Amino acid sequence: MKNLLTTLRKGYGKKLVSIHLWNAWLVLILAVSGLMLVGGFWRELLGEGRVWLKWGHIVFGLALLIPVVYYLLLAAKHWKRLKGKPAQKANVLFVLTLLIGWLISGVVLWQFRLAGPRAANTALFIHDLLTWVGLPVIIYHSITRVKWLKEPKKRTIVAETVPVEEASSPAGRTRPAAPSEAQPMYSRRGFIKVAVGAGLAVTLGPTFVRWIGKSLQFPGTADYAASNANALVPDPIPLAESAPPIGGGAEGSFRVYTVTAIPAFDNSNWSFTIDGLVDKKLSWNWEEFVKLQREVQVSDFHCVTGWSVYKNTWEGLPLSKLLDMAGVQPGAVMVKFYSGDGVYTDSLTLDQARMDDIMVAVMHDGKPIPNQLGGPVRLVTPQMYAYKSVKWLNRIELINEDYVGYWEQRGYDKDAWLPSAKRV
Repeated sequence: MKNLLTTLRKGYGKKLVSIHLWNAWLVLILAVSGLMLVGGFWRELLGEGRVWLKWGHIVFGLALLIPVVYYLLLAAKHWKRLKGKPAQKANVLFVLTLLIGWLISGVVLWQFRLAGPRAANTALFIHDLLTWVGLPVIIYHSITRVKWLKEPKKRTIVAETVPVEEASSPAGRTRPAAPSEAQPMYSRRGFIKVAVGAGLAVTLGPTFVRWIGKSLQFPGTADYAASNANALVPDPIPLAESAPPIGGGAEGSFRVYTVTAIPAFDNSNWSFTIDGLVDKKLSWNWEEFVKLQREVQVSDFHCVTGWSVYKNTWEGLPLSKLLDMAGVQPGAVMVKFYSGDGVYTDSLTLDQARMDDIMVAVMHDGKPIPNQLGGPVRLVTPQMYAYKSVKWLNRIELINEDYVGYWEQRGYDKDAWLPSAKRV
């Protein structure tokens, strides 16, 4: 019977080794791919490959179900072995909470069109929070448990009492763990070395540096405005509905995603043009453009990656009025938009372009739009995901053929409608 118990314990240990090994690899892959997805450096470098990376991230995220389900099948036996060890039980619950939280929030982000913007926004917050709180812990836990299971003399969990039956000892007696089995796996000095080494490896990566510098600031509009690199004069004078903003001020934080370095403009290098299949080509410099009659709207802003900023007060020119000023020729079927970064483009059909809420915006919440948020002028498409809302907009062209935009060429849906949109 003693040999049978030993064999069973070895089989159980091998299963835990397998769980921790797969879990460690999956978490590592998801961590690296997740950082690459949000990092500006990688967005610029990967191009179309970013779409494939996104799908790979989803597939590996779903694969995380395997070690979770596998462990749950063994959970009852494992829980018995953790009797009298509240710290280890708490650790197991913490790791399971992380894994299940990642899975649920990840599925919501994957199915963002069905979930809707508010659910996706909440899921993204939870996904990020669990990542930056739990990632260091779960990687450390996975690595240390694998080594712990492979080196019995350094285990701490096997230090629990094990029943000894029949002739091995009197009934009900337990065999205490050998003193050598209770030795910690790492000394404090060894753990610090590992932690510092891992921290340096991540910190020196270009993705982490860019992410810390941009994505973790969580600034409001005022913070963006204070660091605005544009130098255009004069500032547009806000209408009464913009200052204070009739929307009450934006709720949420913008995340800055770009496919190039963020450009900046001044009066010498900025102009705005409407051309192509129009009756009259129009072109303005900044001084002329800010004199055009603007309007104000309040709308929500939704990114396809899951985050949203609500109740934005935008001030600018309705796109339909700009088209009327230029005069659209009968052969035109699409409106093509050019970004001042020299790379990004997108398009709308003529019917979409004439929707009431499509705006060429110059102010946000009563302030000039800073260059980080796509200023001095950007497109706003409230009923579509934000990859249609071209930043640093400086040219509109009327064309006689279909056109597929930058991200649509790289795998994004050409149909960028929100689930609640009034489609035309």
